[in-house]
Amino acid sequence: MLKRLLGLIIIWLHRFWLPLSITVGMLVVAFSFMMVLLVKQQITVQIDNIPIRNSIGVLQPAQGVLKKGEHLNILQKKDDWYQVRRENESTGWVASWLLERKTPVKHMGTLAEATIVLDPGHGGSDSGALSTDENHFEKTYTLRLARQVRDVLENDYGAHVVMTRNSDKIVYLSQIPKLAEDNHGDAFISFHFDSAPDANVASGFTAYYYHTKNDSKLLATDVNDAMDPVMPLQNKGVEFGDFLVIRDTTVPSILLENGYINDDNDFAYIRSTKYQKTIADSIPKGLQNYFTQVAKENN
Repeated sequence: MLKRLLGLIIIWLHRFWLPLSITVGMLVVAFSFMMVLLVKQQITVQIDNIPIRNSIGVLQPAQGVLKKGEHLNILQKKDDWYQVRRENESTGWVASWLLERKTPVKHMGTLAEATIVLDPGHGGSDSGALSTDENHFEKTYTLRLARQVRDVLENDYGAHVVMTRNSDKIVYLSQIPKLAEDNHGDAFISFHFDSAPDANVASGFTAYYYHTKNDSKLLATDVNDAMDPVMPLQNKGVEFGDFLVIRDTTVPSILLENGYINDDNDFAYIRSTKYQKTIADSIPKGLQNYFTQVAKENN
């Protein structure tokens, strides 16, 4: 009886081996795909003290903080934030770039959860202002400065940084505010170097704002206050400025003129890596103060 049964099984396998192989193969593929999806939907927290909030945004009420080693399920991703489910079954929203970060944040604060849009003024065929010898372009130094600021914001403060350009290319003015909006910026900074009608007659740095209702003036004031003690140039203060890139947006936005490129004394600083680093170290402090103030006002 057993011998006959084995014979029938062998005959059946010979007859149906092809559809059986296909079915088994499909089941293996489906199982593997399901396991990949499950792994992708899980994440382990790599650094301590990541805030978790009730909804998307750096200014939303916080539930607490995540600890290194916590296991989370990712429910969805929206606007660069993850909705996660914790082991205690509670849910909340976390900045995705912090969850994916593997190195500790040197200055963990509200700024770490912010998206900062940096705009190196001019670029490509738009050279911007010129030095007194007309051999040096504003576009070159705005990009160098913005990159330095980006590096400090990302590496030391944990912020999410979006650059309107990262090479010598033109970005049309009308597109710049749209980039800030589309990337859900929490703050926007446009970098420039001033120029006077005549060479060597003007010096100093200025912070410009356009809107007051969206805290742009507060942002300009906090950044200017942070720069003031360390800058070697005269502080010309905070001023209203009707510039398209800070006017046609709802994102808190400022424009910084960081010295006069057609003043030989200012330009000696502008082209200095040390001067650029001085600005790059001070701007995050101003942003940190700004977000701390706004968060207190909203809670």
